[in-house]
Amino acid sequence: MTDPLLWERDGAIVTLTLNLPETRNALSGEALFAAFETHCAAINADPSIRCVILTGAGPGFSAGGNINEMRDGGGIFGGTPAEIQDKYRKGIQRIPLALSRLEAPIIAAVNGAAIGAGCDLACMCDIRIASTTAIFAESFVKLGIIAGDGGAWYLPRIIGISRASEMAFTGDAIDAATALAYGLVSRVVAPEALMDEARVLAGRIAVNPPQAVRWTKRLIREGQHSSLPSLLDMAAGLQALAHHNAEHKEAIAAFFAARAVRPKKDG
Repeated sequence: MTDPLLWERDGAIVTLTLNLPETRNALSGEALFAAFETHCAAINADPSIRCVILTGAGPGFSAGGNINEMRDGGGIFGGTPAEIQDKYRKGIQRIPLALSRLEAPIIAAVNGAAIGAGCDLACMCDIRIASTTAIFAESFVKLGIIAGDGGAWYLPRIIGISRASEMAFTGDAIDAATALAYGLVSRVVAPEALMDEARVLAGRIAVNPPQAVRWTKRLIREGQHSSLPSLLDMAAGLQALAHHNAEHKEAIAAFFAARAVRPKKDG
């Protein structure tokens, strides 16, 4: 059986690759849903993993839902309305919940089309970088459906209500340059440079104290929906722990050691 989500580790960096190119990496099937949960839990349990990259096998990132299953009423798309509702909850919605629990930063390396739930999957990541060949579409209305995977929560927070509404109401695709202008991605690179760029960025994250990075991610995520007083309270609690963490003491020692050997400027 094909592994739907490949795991590759290089030092402190894990790369997860959607591995269903025959369906353009459609987000369907128990094996894929379970793989996201399993891999995210494994990363959370291993503090030596400092950053994650998510990409797609083949020419596309993810085409979202399996159109053939939609047509045939298969997978999560079959049954009564109540049954479909339950299948969404027990199916594709496990992906955003698993990624929301992921403690290590995750970079989406969008290598091609990110359509519908595929666009939403990229939005579930902390950072998005794109190939010049990438396109993004919040295209659910084109099929007479809505974003059942959390897209209405993620997209407006990233690009704002007006642009998110335009993408969702029209279903039209945008290219990588437009995604960059919208702030949907933070950089656009040549296709052959995408994974190298993702690894370099992951490496820049991975050199920092891992617990501090995980706590920083937690604060950023919490800040998306909490009040300022609540966030300040959480920040104070985590900061108290950070000041007693060995990573902090090592980083302070390294800072002063580097300053001690830094050449003094004349004058």
